[in-house]
Amino acid sequence: MSLEIGLQIAAIVILIAMSAFFNMSETGLTAASRARMHGLEQEGNAKARLVNRLLSAPEKMIGAVLIGNTLVDVLAAALASSLAIQLVGDVGVVYATGIVTILIVIFAAVLPKTYALAYSDRVALFIAPVMRWIILFLTPFTRTIEVIVRWILSLTPTTKDDEANILAAHEEIRGAIDLQAKGGAVGRHDANMLGGVLDLRDLQVSDIMVHRTKMETLSADDPPQLIIDEILKSQYTRVPVWKDEPENIVAVLNTKDLLAALSRTGWDVSKLDIMSLAQKPWFVPDTTSVKDQLNQFLRRKAQMALVVDEYGEVQGLITLEDILEEIVGQISDEHDAVEVHIRPQADGTVNVDGTVPIRDLNRYMDWDLPDEEATTIAGLVVHEAQTIPEPGQVFTFYGYRMEILRRSRNKIAALRIKPLPREADQPAGSGEPASAS
Repeated sequence: MSLEIGLQIAAIVILIAMSAFFNMSETGLTAASRARMHGLEQEGNAKARLVNRLLSAPEKMIGAVLIGNTLVDVLAAALASSLAIQLVGDVGVVYATGIVTILIVIFAAVLPKTYALAYSDRVALFIAPVMRWIILFLTPFTRTIEVIVRWILSLTPTTKDDEANILAAHEEIRGAIDLQAKGGAVGRHDANMLGGVLDLRDLQVSDIMVHRTKMETLSADDPPQLIIDEILKSQYTRVPVWKDEPENIVAVLNTKDLLAALSRTGWDVSKLDIMSLAQKPWFVPDTTSVKDQLNQFLRRKAQMALVVDEYGEVQGLITLEDILEEIVGQISDEHDAVEVHIRPQADGTVNVDGTVPIRDLNRYMDWDLPDEEATTIAGLVVHEAQTIPEPGQVFTFYGYRMEILRRSRNKIAALRIKPLPREADQPAGSGEPASAS
């Protein structure tokens, strides 16, 4: 009997150790530096190459971890219950549950995850060879579970969740990034960059495009000298050209092509045929995801596209730089006009232009204003207030006090925002004008 009890205890210890391995593997792989792994792979490190292969298919890795971890935890609890019943009777189930829970939380979850976060690269390189075989062994089970879950989801009233990747590591990776940022291991700017990469698939080009009201364009009917003067004033190298009406974009003029043509004519502007130099515009739907648009830019070796709505009307333009700025932040050069759209004040308030995108404001101030229903901060105020407010009106939305400073026709030109103490937060939709003048 003592030998049997000893074997059961040993099995429980082994299962808890296996649970710790799965938890450490998940945290270590998701928190590992992709840049460092790529560098090591370029140097010929076989383990780093294996880590990159595992991270290229994160759903398989997460699926294997979920199945393996659940299996060993359940087996450990079952063995502990059986052992406790042998020792103290039926009441032993209660003791076994409490003891196993404590052991799993401390030794299979908290300790291995903490170590994996502190030494993520080292852990990833160490466990990658073992995880490769575990994933191969559990692949039939993960695929079977995925098929069953998708079949169950297909029976639900909505179809929104049917195409969801049920074992995807998107949120797991985002959680690891946020955890590292809060712990100080990853800088806020680096965390924003990593989050920006993850957000590309959730954004549409309409969310980050330059709106048509802010586009710089040229008229095809203007004389060449006037067009050259306008281009010299512009900070852009590619400018859309319209004919008959500003919304009718017929071409895109590249300043490099213009300079080359001027050189061929001996710098005689009167000999230029502007429209023969312009290129055919590229139109993309406003519902295109930013990730797909980035892939199209790379495939076509293009850097600018015009965005149209479902009626074919031009809504704005998007460039490769716009997409890169979603990842790395604002990109400026010596020719960019210096404009400060977000102006923190000494009293803790922030003066903001109405055209500032909510995502940019959240990044700059580390706020959490929602951007699902509106792209700009002015759009958010109009959406929540259900009216176009007047200067002097004050609203409280999502824990922020917003005072309208200026209005230009039907647009909010500027407003002052102040975060409220957390205890003063009000739920969405509770904003009412606090004052008006």
